[in-house]
Amino acid sequence: MTLTLDHLTKAPFNLDREALAWVERTFQALDETSRAAQLFNLNSKGDDRQTEIARLRHLKPGGITRFFGSDGKAEREHMAAIQAEADIPLLVSADLEGSRMSLSFGTPVPNPLALAAVDDVPLTEAISDLMAREARSVGINWSFTPVLDINAAFRSPIVATRGYGSDPALIERHALAQMRVFQRLGLAATVKHWPGEGYDERDQHLVTTINPLSMEDWRATFGTLYKAAIDQGVKSVMSAHIALPAYILERDPDAGEEAYLPASISAALNLDLLRGELGFNGLIVSDASEMAGLSGVMPPCEAKIEIIAGGCDMVLFSSDPETEIAAVRDAVHSGRITAERFANAVTRVLALKASLGLHRSVEIPPHVGDAAAQKLAEDAFARAPTLVKDRTGTLPLDLAKHRRILVVSGGIVEPMQNARLDFKLPEMLASEGFEVTLHRYGTPLDAEGQDLVLYLFGEETLLTRGRIFLDWLSLHGDFRAAMKRPWTRLPTVMISFGFPYYLYDAPRVPTYINAYSTHEAMQKAVLEALMGRRPWNRKNPIDPFSGAPDARF
Repeated sequence: MTLTLDHLTKAPFNLDREALAWVERTFQALDETSRAAQLFNLNSKGDDRQTEIARLRHLKPGGITRFFGSDGKAEREHMAAIQAEADIPLLVSADLEGSRMSLSFGTPVPNPLALAAVDDVPLTEAISDLMAREARSVGINWSFTPVLDINAAFRSPIVATRGYGSDPALIERHALAQMRVFQRLGLAATVKHWPGEGYDERDQHLVTTINPLSMEDWRATFGTLYKAAIDQGVKSVMSAHIALPAYILERDPDAGEEAYLPASISAALNLDLLRGELGFNGLIVSDASEMAGLSGVMPPCEAKIEIIAGGCDMVLFSSDPETEIAAVRDAVHSGRITAERFANAVTRVLALKASLGLHRSVEIPPHVGDAAAQKLAEDAFARAPTLVKDRTGTLPLDLAKHRRILVVSGGIVEPMQNARLDFKLPEMLASEGFEVTLHRYGTPLDAEGQDLVLYLFGEETLLTRGRIFLDWLSLHGDFRAAMKRPWTRLPTVMISFGFPYYLYDAPRVPTYINAYSTHEAMQKAVLEALMGRRPWNRKNPIDPFSGAPDARF
């Protein structure tokens, strides 16, 4: 078929004649099934290299999202072998979000909310440089970051620590700094979650969420953020399972159900608003296609067809790729996906690859992690912990006054592993000479004989968690204890290593700290500040009082 590819010579791909010829030549050489396969980004797990190579050679996807193990050298060899066997080089993606979403073999770094709390753009650039170089060292060439979501609804469990706060100007400074650094180092960036998350208290892993803004307000916030990213050359946008009813109803007041369908299958939001009004010319990838925000709307196979028909160029994940690739191919034959839409999607996937130089070679740079990288990350962690309030002057901790400490905690929640991990901070305090007692979670709270009560919470943004709140019944162990508060008679400190809004459920706690990340490096940073050896950060990237006036007291 005849292709019109002039748009691929423009930003963000900026393909030269050689790259453009490769895109056309590659497209024409593929049969319809192989073209459809280019529109799928499949997950990749485990270390059985030959089985994985055979699977990918059979399916021929356009890309993979690799769930990396802790051995960086083995992962580098694994990806090099996979790329060597691929007829068309693969896009290799990951969610580079920092903290618990850091690469397990790499240097732990702060999450976006912690970086926003420091609000030092050169630091964000330096951390992004480190992240990009370590990602490239194992063959990653595409990151599903930065996050442009606005942390507006404090009860929302899905933005929280993944985003750069609640102020659009703050978000723009740091998110676009990360984007520019990533792309300068050969890592395609993706801004997400289109058309904008953070005003719905639900999680699109569980339900289609809704952006409730008027179009005037949307254009002044999310519209401004996405336009800034587009103008600065972002290569990819992730279209999420989020509805924007104001845009649909602006065009058709009687739209009904269509106004509440997710952007991931909405031609109006992807083609008319994102491409038409905002002028985006890069690749649109769906969010994970088997989230309930989409699978609760239609069956998985139907959803894959609608993702492409609705303007996305690539489908993220499939539990039955052979069937679903064939379904997309057959939808082109039937006209459900137009030939033009199909060709446009396939050539944009190829153009993203060519814009990264993959048509020439798939060279994986060497590993870069070293002592300097570790120090950079530790210094970044150390600058983030924020003292929100200390009404009773409890801090710094004093062995003479606070020797006996009762620690109350549910541990660090790890949703991906369905596990709870122990904090290291109690051991660190014990090494300072404090006598630390660990309250057994779920048993009646007894603070008798203690000098200080220390609450530790380890809930970062928790995917598939409908709500994050203080469960006083579980925390204190029974009905009566749930209604008791130790701070009316004992010094009490509450520290969140993640979700920053617990003051809404504990407004009168006298001393409250947001530390944003559960990593041990952040716990060490908090210890130093608790002991008075480092100053506290005083900047809040969100409203930690959640609009509750009593939380300030």
